[in-house]
Amino acid sequence: MAGRVEFRGPAGRLEGILDEPGRPPRAAAVFAPPLPTYGGTMHTKAVFQGAKALARIGVATLRFNFRGVGASEGAWSGGPGERDDFRAALDFVAARHPSLPLWAAGFSFGAWVALETGAADDRVRVLIGIAPPVGNPAYDFSGTLASSKPKFFIQGERDEIAPLADLRRFYARLAEPKELVVIDGADHLFDGRTREVGDALEELLEDFDSR
Repeated sequence: MAGRVEFRGPAGRLEGILDEPGRPPRAAAVFAPPLPTYGGTMHTKAVFQGAKALARIGVATLRFNFRGVGASEGAWSGGPGERDDFRAALDFVAARHPSLPLWAAGFSFGAWVALETGAADDRVRVLIGIAPPVGNPAYDFSGTLASSKPKFFIQGERDEIAPLADLRRFYARLAEPKELVVIDGADHLFDGRTREVGDALEELLEDFDSR
C-alpha cells in the first residue's frame, strides 16, 4: 500500500511516497533517486520498481524527491545537501518505525548518496546500490569501502555511464558481506529491463535477516 507523505528537510519540505508492505514490516528503507539535473525523480522507473520490490518482501520503503525536485522545497546543492535530505528521510522512517532496522538504497547518483550516508549512520544495517558511479572522480565512496555492513549491488552489463568494469574493481576492494547481480544487456537506465531490477532485489534480500 503506497501513500504520499511530506517531511521536513534542512532546506524545507520534502515530498515522498511510502510503500508499506501488506504485513508487519521487517525493516524500513529509504530509496534515493538519480541526478535531478538529468531528470531523476522518485518516479524514475528503476526507483519505482526497486521500492515496490522491497515492499513485496516486507520492507516499508520511502522514495522521495531531493530538494528542488517536484514539490520538494529548496535548490540543488551538488551533493552535500542531497545527503542531508537523505538523512532527513532516514529520520522520518525511523520515527514511523522506531523498532525496525534501517536500509539505505539508491540508484545512480542516489546510490552514492545512499551508500555513503548509510555507511556513516549507525542505524543503517544494509547498503544497496543500483548502478553506482564508482568510477566517477566527482564521488567519494571511501565510507562504503571502509564499511563492514552488508552491501548489495545491481548493475547493467552495458552501463554506459557507470561501467561494469569500474564496479567490478570497486567490488573486489569491498569487505564482506557483499553480493552483486549483473543484468545482461542492460544499460544505465535499465531501459526495458527495470522489472529485472526489482526481481534481483527480491532474490537478493527476500530471506536476508538484518536484525
